[in-house]
Amino acid sequence: MTVVLLVPAGIDDGTTPSGGNVYDRRMRDELGAREIAVAGAWPRPDEAARAALARALDALPDGAVVLADGLVACGVPEVVAPRAARLRLAVLVHMPLADDVGLPGDLAAELDRREAQTLAAAAMVVATSRTTARRLATRHGLDGIEVVPPGAEPAPLSATSATGDRLLCVGSVSPLKGQDVLVEALATLADLPWHCRCVGPPRDPGFAADLHERIDRRGLSDRIRLVGPRTGELYADTDLVVLPSRAESYGMVVTEALARGIPVAGSDVGGVPEALGDTAAGVPGLLVAPDDPAALAAALHGWLTDAGLRHRLQAAARLRRDALEPWPDAARRMAEVLAR
Repeated sequence: MTVVLLVPAGIDDGTTPSGGNVYDRRMRDELGAREIAVAGAWPRPDEAARAALARALDALPDGAVVLADGLVACGVPEVVAPRAARLRLAVLVHMPLADDVGLPGDLAAELDRREAQTLAAAAMVVATSRTTARRLATRHGLDGIEVVPPGAEPAPLSATSATGDRLLCVGSVSPLKGQDVLVEALATLADLPWHCRCVGPPRDPGFAADLHERIDRRGLSDRIRLVGPRTGELYADTDLVVLPSRAESYGMVVTEALARGIPVAGSDVGGVPEALGDTAAGVPGLLVAPDDPAALAAALHGWLTDAGLRHRLQAAARLRRDALEPWPDAARRMAEVLAR
């Protein structure tokens, strides 16, 4: 079976890393899929991008198995739905379009309506977490949504420090990822030893500028560094990964950390609890309410001041590391889904 993978242009661009891009790349490579990348401001493209997408779909033979990234497909049902009948179309939803934080209410409602139309026309819907599948089923009245979680890349164990003071936050700098919540939490812990790196591209320039100003205003510019996007090994010299997201469909950052035996303090949203998992030694991290600096501060305070807690979480993270599904297994699961 040959799979056509329809994705937004730029999934190989190291300056704009994202979990969705990693997932798409790994599925492309593991499945040996033919990639069709369409440039555009997805999910709200201009007419030129819509026309390019239409041409790409029209060029495919009848019955082609197409796995379409929902970022491209879900916002343009007028392009996708009329062509779905002659293709075997599966739509891969990383995150429901309306879940992006900060959208005006009318725009979120419009994207939600468009997503429902696209998914109703698809032969199959695939989600990356059980939570996302349930959310789509409830919102759009869908049955039979398949779930194919991301795989994990094997990695060497990270060396731990005695104090656990090396914190890392990975994600695009945007309201969705909640770096402002992290800054406010850490501002209340200034009397404790710690430093924090925030790795990720500035997806929202206004938010990024406000974040820099917030860090300066709190007197933390020497302890919190916004280092921009990075390729290669991000997790060296890290004791705890912090994921303060306001929404998250899965949270591949979580499994990337666990693959190195690094515990995670993260928001209890979306698929994050699924990614974090459980072990015989307990949950390998700390889950807190989203958008709650006080709750995050309490969790970080416990981590920084309780050596016993750190040791328990580190032991659990190493156990969870051994249970992570590798990418080839995740791709085989996707192939089985698409074969149906």
